[in-house]
Amino acid sequence: MTDITIIGAGLAGCEAALTLSSLGHNVTLYDAKPATMSAAHHSDNFAEVVCSNSFKSDDLYSGSGLLKAELRILGCKLLEVADRVKVPAGGALAVDREKFSSQVTALIKNDPKITVKTEIVDKIDLSMPHIICTGPLTLEPLSSFLNEILGQSLYFYDAAAPIISADSIDMSRVFTASRYDKGEGDYINCPLTKNEYYEFVRELIAAERVRQREFEKDEIFEGCMPIEIMAMRGVDTLRFGPLKPVGMVDRNGEMPFAVVQLRKENEEGTMFNIVGFQTNLKFGEQKRVFGLIPALKNAEFLRYGVMHRNMFINAPNAIDRHFMLKKYPDCFIAGQLSGVEGYVESIASGLLAALNMDRALSGKRMLDLPRETMLGALTIYLETHHYDFQPMNANLGLLAPLDRIVKDKALRKREMCDRAIEIMKKLKND
Repeated sequence: MTDITIIGAGLAGCEAALTLSSLGHNVTLYDAKPATMSAAHHSDNFAEVVCSNSFKSDDLYSGSGLLKAELRILGCKLLEVADRVKVPAGGALAVDREKFSSQVTALIKNDPKITVKTEIVDKIDLSMPHIICTGPLTLEPLSSFLNEILGQSLYFYDAAAPIISADSIDMSRVFTASRYDKGEGDYINCPLTKNEYYEFVRELIAAERVRQREFEKDEIFEGCMPIEIMAMRGVDTLRFGPLKPVGMVDRNGEMPFAVVQLRKENEEGTMFNIVGFQTNLKFGEQKRVFGLIPALKNAEFLRYGVMHRNMFINAPNAIDRHFMLKKYPDCFIAGQLSGVEGYVESIASGLLAALNMDRALSGKRMLDLPRETMLGALTIYLETHHYDFQPMNANLGLLAPLDRIVKDKALRKREMCDRAIEIMKKLKND
């Protein structure tokens, strides 16, 4: 079988490497860690989950849940690991991030067909089989090399939420529950009264933020909006967003005015993520302002929220729906660099790039997934020209409509998702 080079051992790169190895190929996997670390990385392990530990909803009748279901049908390697190390998170799939990364790293390093090399790649022989998965924090000089061969790259900015110590939470001020009783009380909920909420919002808006350089301004991706920016859009914005109390019942059997949710970061439950609190506040301000939440008055911050640069290509101009470079058919780009947004989406792109690389090298027809599937709809989005191309998450709005009118929204979603699963099962067996 063919020797294939993969650059980047993040989620997409690891999925691609394991998939190609399982198909009989020899893989050389390059990664800069641990010799060189980006601003967002902390662990020496591969497939590091940097921001939230949530892989989003596992509900089949949601965009994220459907995507996972399709990936499981295709035998996704990293989702198998995620399912083994998941932590309670209501209807979501959340992982113990350390166990997840360490188990993926072990699979990579123990695979006899995968050779790992620790070094920074500065340029690529585009006539040889490559999958580029360097992610949203692609290092120099490779980012400049990509700019040269692809044209101007685009940037947006991503924000990570803080993590706090479980034993520093005032448990007398919280209640455990999942919204609408989805899950088994997997979240710790910190209620706020009307006065507490408005005081928190005032201080949040007024808090000192890390100074952005001029070219960083106005380039924040909507899906990772810092909570202080969200609050500036209106005093009640957070009550209809991450602090939404709807579907929650406190210890008194009443719906609170607002609720801050905490989600487990590890299986032992010693660390919790402040859900939806991606932020660019200075560290001292995070401790002060978030400490206005009664249950977090004495919170110990194990990791403060940070912002970092994310890079992605203008996918419609650079790659096709198979993740193959239009100008260089021996090379593929996958992961968030390709224009998908999200952990599972990155994994999906690595899987599809690997499957299509195998088909291309074998002279087989590429895997064309229809828009009736979530994977197909996402890849079709990537090759469709837009006035202002932006990264995309899996969502049901990308799917092809049904061939008949179904007015009931819930029923329409179910039928679209059931259709996608049936199509994917048939494609898997073909």
